[in-house]
Amino acid sequence: MRVLVGPDSGAATEEAGLAELYAVPRTPWLRVNMVGTVDGAATGETGTSGSINNAVDKQVFDHLRAAADVIVVGAGTARAEGYHVADRPLVIVSRRGDVPEQLQDAPAGAVLMATCEAAERVDRAREVLGADQVLVLGSHRVDLPLLKQVLADRGWANQLCEGGPHLLRDLLAAGVADELCTTTVPRLVAGEHPRITQGPPLDVPLRLHLLLEAEGTLLARWLTGVPAVL
Repeated sequence: MRVLVGPDSGAATEEAGLAELYAVPRTPWLRVNMVGTVDGAATGETGTSGSINNAVDKQVFDHLRAAADVIVVGAGTARAEGYHVADRPLVIVSRRGDVPEQLQDAPAGAVLMATCEAAERVDRAREVLGADQVLVLGSHRVDLPLLKQVLADRGWANQLCEGGPHLLRDLLAAGVADELCTTTVPRLVAGEHPRITQGPPLDVPLRLHLLLEAEGTLLARWLTGVPAVL
């Protein structure tokens, strides 16, 4: 894996070097990690990101998970990608309060639900996950800035979001995401596929902090908002 842009440009890096290259400058810090093809598809033939990612993407994906205190993901993505209990808390974001079926038997405290007062299934979520694991934030939609703070207050300051595209768009619109990590795999898939952001238009300027390359796969760290000292 070569560093194209960033510290030690032109140098090779191994797993030990990823910790330094992907270190967060402050906390709380919310990064979003997404994968896409050269022609912009966020999913492949199976309708999941798993059908387009590769071993290089998996290496950084695993590192970001290991470095995070908590994983945040939209309910639709958790359902489509077949999410299961992770080795750190998993927070499902859902305006309906709908816990994906495969997570309903999770051990106590392993899965949390972030939802809103208008959620039609919030009572069921409390039954499944426990009242303490259901975060009601906002009236008709999830208050994402508040979610970031609530997670930090629980001691989960290094926060990793794994999408999906609608949640990424909403995090950017709310000014909550500090960083976007992208993997661009060297493939073209054509067809009808979502991009890494979906929803109403927005315009968010990004600053490239890091660009890695391995076997034609490009991995980038894009920073949002006020520049951080890295």
